[in-house]
Amino acid sequence: MRISAGLASSPSAPSTSRVTLALLIVAVTILWGANWPAMKLAVAEFEPWTFRVVSVLGAGLTLLILAKLSGEPILLERRLVLPHLAISFFGVTLWHMLTAYGLLWVGGGRAAIIAFTMPIWATLLSILFLRERLTLLVGLALVLGTIGLAVLIGPDLMRIGQEPLGALLILGAAFVWAVQTVATKLYDWRIGTMALSGWQLLAGGVPIFLVWLGLGEWPDPERLTLQGVLALLYVVFVALVFCFTTFLRIVRLLPAIAASLSTLAIPVVGVASSAWLLNEPVGLRELVALLLVLAAIGSVLLPGAIASRRS
Repeated sequence: MRISAGLASSPSAPSTSRVTLALLIVAVTILWGANWPAMKLAVAEFEPWTFRVVSVLGAGLTLLILAKLSGEPILLERRLVLPHLAISFFGVTLWHMLTAYGLLWVGGGRAAIIAFTMPIWATLLSILFLRERLTLLVGLALVLGTIGLAVLIGPDLMRIGQEPLGALLILGAAFVWAVQTVATKLYDWRIGTMALSGWQLLAGGVPIFLVWLGLGEWPDPERLTLQGVLALLYVVFVALVFCFTTFLRIVRLLPAIAASLSTLAIPVVGVASSAWLLNEPVGLRELVALLLVLAAIGSVLLPGAIASRRS
């Protein structure tokens, strides 16, 4: 059966116009892009495990409360619990710990660039496991996005090579995020998106919490500043409560390839916001990369960009 790429929906994902979808993508692009320097500021004051325990569990609990107050169905069917736990481990536990430690060695802008190679891995996994197929438009989007990232990262390859551990950790995070994106499409969860994202954050946060307890890692009040606390609050309420949930909504509305390609502009915002907030270098290549990835996203949103084929 062929499903049009633009707005493939499920019983649990209501129909959304292309304009609304484009606005959601723009919001996630800007706000998630700014999350990278925010995380860099937060992990400078909070230890990695403390930072993730507070952000992941705080956001998960907030989302479930909001889902309950909004009247969303929030209980998973029993048959979906084990798949949900596996997806949460990849998309939350591994992603958050790999990025938290990777940011200790890699700057926020460069980390965003490496992390958002995710669409490449998601495209390969979608073709293998979801039987989604590339059309000419989405192939063009993938090429434009890859070139855009190459323009952005090219001059920094030598520097990243001098920081192999941090780069490898962030690259691993990109792959597990792709796994989570594709695996989410395998099931009709039959609960609201706020509830689904809340349960993913809580389930994925449990292993982080257990390790945190074992380490006895506590924040040092003398190290904390207003800037660091505000950065942590941004991660909790903007990056996770809003952006994580909105991205899951996009995943549920679009085929996995299209959803993953919609994130291509985020590293450009990450680089620009890191330059502004952290004084990391930015120049003409960031502008060129932005134009390329915006063209890629525009290609994805055109009618008939992607067809999905299932047996």
